[in-house]
Amino acid sequence: MRNLKSVSIILLVLFSFNQGISQTYKIDVSKSIINWEGKKITGQHEGTINFKDGYLVFKDKKVTGGSFTADMKTLSNTDQTGSSKSKLEGHLRSEDFFNIDNYPTSTLVFKSIASKGNNTYLINADLTIKGITNSIQFDLVVNGKKATAELTINRTKYDIKYGSGSYFDDLGDKTIYDDFDLNVTLVY
Repeated sequence: MRNLKSVSIILLVLFSFNQGISQTYKIDVSKSIINWEGKKITGQHEGTINFKDGYLVFKDKKVTGGSFTADMKTLSNTDQTGSSKSKLEGHLRSEDFFNIDNYPTSTLVFKSIASKGNNTYLINADLTIKGITNSIQFDLVVNGKKATAELTINRTKYDIKYGSGSYFDDLGDKTIYDDFDLNVTLVY
């Protein structure tokens, strides 16, 4: 009987200890993706960017952290083909936009997280593009081993001013909107 009590106490202590341990899950970069959409007065373009790496941290089955690196060299346009596709990708990779030769990655690091219920979290994070860091806020929805988020980014905060009506007059139908959208899928 005494041995049973001892075993029960040991199991209770071990179970209590394990409850507070954080678990870090690396994202599967072959299944996780960033879909982007940029708009201009006369239309829009869309494409993808792959992840270089990233992870989500959970404690007691709740998101408590995360950090991600986007491989900007994989930036691709998906709504065009041929020379139009190549021309747009080249321009987006140039100094006019993301300057990928000098800034081959962009990062997102979670700073604070608040549960909104139903596996949805309000994330405050630091986003770094072209070496410039700004705070952003978005919802992250977790469903099984997958998480999704939709972000709207003001590109001018990252010194991407090409074609911006906020910085240049008389652009007319050449104006490109300052905000672009990211639809992110994380598989871990």
